[in-house]
Amino acid sequence: MNSIPLTFLTHSSEVLANTDTGLPGSKITKLFSAYAVDFNVDVPYASLPLNAPNKRTALLENLKCFQPEQQYKIILELCDSPYLPQPIDTSIDNLKIQLIARYSSLFGTISSETLNQALVEETKHWLGAYPLSLKQYESALLKFENNIFERNLLDDLRLALELLLKSIFNNDKSLENQLSSIGTYINTSGGSPHFSNMFQKLVDYYSKYQNTFVKHNDAVIEQEIEFIFEMTSSFMKHLVKLS
Repeated sequence: MNSIPLTFLTHSSEVLANTDTGLPGSKITKLFSAYAVDFNVDVPYASLPLNAPNKRTALLENLKCFQPEQQYKIILELCDSPYLPQPIDTSIDNLKIQLIARYSSLFGTISSETLNQALVEETKHWLGAYPLSLKQYESALLKFENNIFERNLLDDLRLALELLLKSIFNNDKSLENQLSSIGTYINTSGGSPHFSNMFQKLVDYYSKYQNTFVKHNDAVIEQEIEFIFEMTSSFMKHLVKLS
């Protein structure tokens, strides 16, 4: 069924019209007045005063007037509204992730055309035996395809690689502490010393990049995200093939 359940619409309204972290009532009426015109729909709350029990109810009742595809678009756009209090609350981020994860396939969200899709599909195939790592990788892919949460996206990629290494080496070490194990693993799997050394160095730089730009800085450059995504994919594909 190509529809968004009422329970999710209600949750969306509670998050987007939250007293402290959501949209002001005046902006809700302004935005929905514009949506009503765009989609040729009548909504009950398009001007002030609201005359509703609260702004959450007003947002929900307005939202219910639209078709499912329109509801999806509206919720997605409201999650990015400049009228939301800054910095954006995590509840808004979580709502956007849930919306895309559950309903993007129903309403035709377009995937990124820049990422190396062949590499991504290969990586997903090789990670099939490592479900925890695959789950984080697919979470990063979902975010990349929808151009959201660059920092969280890179966190997902780092964790996907870290979980893979923990599974392969049967330990609980952090990414930074797996370098010697990676070198030994490649050497014993028939890799050349030069390749083993290069691979270790790349993972070391990768880890330092993550620590510098992901843990301590939200200003991640979009072009670098694509490169890091494909680098992570190459790391993981090669490591699994060796195993």
